[in-house]
Amino acid sequence: MKNLSEQQIIRRKKLDNLRKLGINPYPPDEYIITYPIINIHQKFVEKKYVSIAGRLIRLRILGKASFGEIKDHTGRIQIYFNKNHFFSEKMGEEESYNILLKKLIDIGDIIGIKGFLFKTKMNEITIHVHRLTLLSKSLRPLPQVKVDKNKKIYDAFSNTEQRYRMRYVDLIVNDHVKEIFLKRTRIIRIIRDYLDNKGYLEVETPILQPIPGGAIARPFMTYHNTLRIPLYLRIANELYLKRLIIGGFNGVYEFSKNFRNEGMDRLHNPEFTVLELYVAYKDYYWMMKFTEKLMKRIFQMIQQENFVELEIPFPRIPILDSIQKYTGFDLKGMDKDTLRKVCQKLHIEENDQMSKAKLIENIFSEKCEKNYKKPTFIIDYPVEMSPLTKRHRHKKNLSERFELLINGQEIANSYSELNDPIDQLDRFREQLQLSENKTENKTDESIFLDKDFIRSLEFGMPPTAGIGIGIDRLVMLLTGQNSIQEVLFFPQMRTEKR
Repeated sequence: MKNLSEQQIIRRKKLDNLRKLGINPYPPDEYIITYPIINIHQKFVEKKYVSIAGRLIRLRILGKASFGEIKDHTGRIQIYFNKNHFFSEKMGEEESYNILLKKLIDIGDIIGIKGFLFKTKMNEITIHVHRLTLLSKSLRPLPQVKVDKNKKIYDAFSNTEQRYRMRYVDLIVNDHVKEIFLKRTRIIRIIRDYLDNKGYLEVETPILQPIPGGAIARPFMTYHNTLRIPLYLRIANELYLKRLIIGGFNGVYEFSKNFRNEGMDRLHNPEFTVLELYVAYKDYYWMMKFTEKLMKRIFQMIQQENFVELEIPFPRIPILDSIQKYTGFDLKGMDKDTLRKVCQKLHIEENDQMSKAKLIENIFSEKCEKNYKKPTFIIDYPVEMSPLTKRHRHKKNLSERFELLINGQEIANSYSELNDPIDQLDRFREQLQLSENKTENKTDESIFLDKDFIRSLEFGMPPTAGIGIGIDRLVMLLTGQNSIQEVLFFPQMRTEKR
């Protein structure tokens, strides 16, 4: 029992005592549940006999009668014990109450109870417990939130590092946390249903990839012993989905788990989820309209249409116009050295290794992005910022690309996809040259030349519109969270020191 707290030692002793009494604290039997707690509240019937199971989260012993509260996956309900009408496995009424309930059962234990429904004088639905079965003994005490007469909360389980590291405890004691993740699942289901109804096919593409393509990012690297080759966790699934469009599918999508070996902050986690959708014979103008309808559908279905002003059509603002508006600098035609000087004047990070694309991206992120609270399309990015995007049909040196911004952050990124294999190869080579000039470390933030993807384009890819929607950020928006860690069950963290 070394390094155990006093409470942990006490609970282990209770565990031993339970076994000495012939009670299995972790029984293997199925426990029959007649109704989840939410149904009892919704369809209360006086004196109805019920059997439920859940975690004991409150217990107050009051002599011959006691009250408690039990919680299952749907809600909470009050429970009542009477010394003369309560028994348990292997024990009579008096032993059950005086020994099991008073001395061996703890808050946090998972129990099964059977009894009759009634309402207290305060009109609270309650179960009069006739039988209790211990289903799982808790060996660690739960954090106990205390609320005084002025409704001030004490000892809440609110430390963010503890919450993220012990999400299981967070979910037990903080009911609102579970609601975030229930809503996340619902958002994904709404999107999936919408795309399925359009006839698009949900697919799966490789997570382990020989070439990490589809984005410029630092990948995680591993090694396959049998094949004797390095492999990378995917940074994006774009190039595989385009191969499927080339293969003849009209529309494909994937909820992709991506991995990038980069910094962490409130908007970035090394492991994140993106919806990628590609539709043949469409362009980025069509995709803007499609995105507006999809977003409106999501907001309506989760009854959050008033959370932000969702007025269609969304404004469409060229990125260089936005930069000129909020900085006073017209970047059209600027070379890299001049862009660096602009960054210096604006007090924005820059260095000689940064490309023109990175410098423009930094200016927009620092000075413009935060100003777009309402849904807005930022459109027509310089070609240097979009190596997988078609050149603009009307505007020189620009590409047919948009990003959707809501509440000051990027939610989606979309292109008229580049399907000219010669132009694509030239752009890959240009990006590769820039990368090699910047660093000798090929696993740094780089672009890799995917020769098989170029070969696939040479067979012909139809005009295609593609979009990536950041699911984590969308969930943040629709649940009112300011950190990506709040919408991930298990965000990445430093190794815990023990």
